[in-house]
Amino acid sequence: MQFNSVDFMIFFPVVIAVYFIIPKKVRMLWLLVASYYFYMSWNAIYALLIGGSTVITYVSGLLFSAYKNGNIKRKKRVTMIACIVVNLGILAVFKYANFAIESVNMLLGVLKISAIDHRLDFLLPVGISFYTFQALGYMIDVYRGDVEVEKNFIRYALFVSFFPQLVAGPIERSKNLLNQMRHIEDIQLWNARRVASGSILMVWGLFMKMVIADRVSILVDTVFNNYRMYGSTELIIAAIGFTIQIYCDFGSYSMIAIGAAKIMGFELMENFNAPYFAKNIRDFWSRWHISLSTWFRDYLYIPLGGNRKGTKRKYINTMIVFLVSGLWHGANWSYVVWGGIHGAYQVIGDVLKPYRKGIAEKCKVNTECFSWRLLQTMITFVLVVFAWIFFRADTITQALRYIKRIIVKPTPWILFNDGLYNLGLNRTEMNILIISIVILLLVDMIRVFKGMTLDAFLFTQNIWFEWVVLIGLILMIFIFGEYGPTFDAKQFIYFQF
Repeated sequence: MQFNSVDFMIFFPVVIAVYFIIPKKVRMLWLLVASYYFYMSWNAIYALLIGGSTVITYVSGLLFSAYKNGNIKRKKRVTMIACIVVNLGILAVFKYANFAIESVNMLLGVLKISAIDHRLDFLLPVGISFYTFQALGYMIDVYRGDVEVEKNFIRYALFVSFFPQLVAGPIERSKNLLNQMRHIEDIQLWNARRVASGSILMVWGLFMKMVIADRVSILVDTVFNNYRMYGSTELIIAAIGFTIQIYCDFGSYSMIAIGAAKIMGFELMENFNAPYFAKNIRDFWSRWHISLSTWFRDYLYIPLGGNRKGTKRKYINTMIVFLVSGLWHGANWSYVVWGGIHGAYQVIGDVLKPYRKGIAEKCKVNTECFSWRLLQTMITFVLVVFAWIFFRADTITQALRYIKRIIVKPTPWILFNDGLYNLGLNRTEMNILIISIVILLLVDMIRVFKGMTLDAFLFTQNIWFEWVVLIGLILMIFIFGEYGPTFDAKQFIYFQF
């Protein structure tokens, strides 16, 4: 059940209506039932996996508080390690087993040894990486003593499976979402401003997905699937197109999830903050997929030693985190390379920082002005676009060939004839896309320069302006959104991760 489906348009109002009228004491149970129904709409059997992960981490948390005698610290550590191994083991089997077999076969081929003739016929459970990390985060927090152990199984099961953010995040922390669920009976049922705020975020998310992401995906797929037919201009446009697509696709899911949760009275963590306005790669990762980047910081980078064990160790830890982050995104070496590129960006940027500062001082460059910030943003954007090519390509080889054609096949004339309208979108569709991207840019500029999300900004305006914007977005979704019987509905990209 996707957020942009008719099924969800029926499911969500029903869940909300029942949630608002049932007794306070059964709210958690109702949301738990709704969450499992939501998840089982993809593949009912895989509810056993999320249920298993929930039970394992729940029991582990109880054991931490149950140990009273003997070497308590050692028992807790063994329990934590066992819980991590089991959960990551399940993730590895379903997500990485075939990748491991293929990688071994590649190595065997180089050594001229017979390949392993076996593949596991598993359908990747949707959202498994997200709920696994969320459950492990709770277990580690309890182990560290950062949060109290949750003894109410229904409440904990709802925390792991809460349907708005279940399959593509944000990856919530127990300090935030679980603590809110502990006070679910105190949530004010109807708050007009809160419901309006959540509704605006959901509408904006649907606009990002249906009007921008699903439209630009047509252009991106056309070029990437036939990249040998195109020259540099088309390839660059498609790379930039994918940069916009993945932001609008993934960002829209998070936006709809945050909005849906807000209507019910829950505040989910921010997951995106105008990432393409970042002034460097480190800043980019403080704005992009915030829930994952902070998860890796708290549960991998810092435990590895962070920056506490010297500069070299800091760089090694940085590379480990980004390589793992790449692998988390998908069972393909191209994802690992993408992560490695971002890790290298951070290391190189840190190494060159004093030299850049020295050059700027000697050349008397004003680093506080708008033009300097603009230059930083443009350079960062180019670096991010380059890395996304490896993320989008099916293989590393395809990515390298794609980049090579950008260098050796210049086609500047495409910008001055009708060539741009032969990339899967006609003139009308391309114009709709351009206008929609301008709207996206304006909303992100409000986020950057005003420090406000769209809903907060609209609440500061006159009521007529608020309604014009909201109705305008809804009309654009219905008129220009990509849907209908002739449209091949696009699943949210991050469902596969």
